Amino acid sequence: MRHRGWRSPAGIALVGFALVGGFAILQEHFGHALGALPYLLLLACPLMHLLMHRGHASHGSPGDSAPAEPKERGRAAGAD
Repeated sequence: MRHRGWRSPAGIALVGFALVGGFAILQEHFGHALGALPYLLLLACPLMHLLMHRGHASHGSPGDSAPAEPKERGRAAGAD
């Protein structure tokens, strides 16, 4: 049997309870949430860098394993 995740009846109920609970907590503590917002934004920046820069090592095509040869400075191309 394949798991359906949050689309199962129990998952939908859990998401619904979480939304209702989050709304109730936010209603009671709205001032505290706004006070913490700048700090949460500052925390989000390093977390995004850690989580979103995972694939930066593989920019080349699959066959490109050798690095490109460096160009010489001060010489025109093809001038020998």
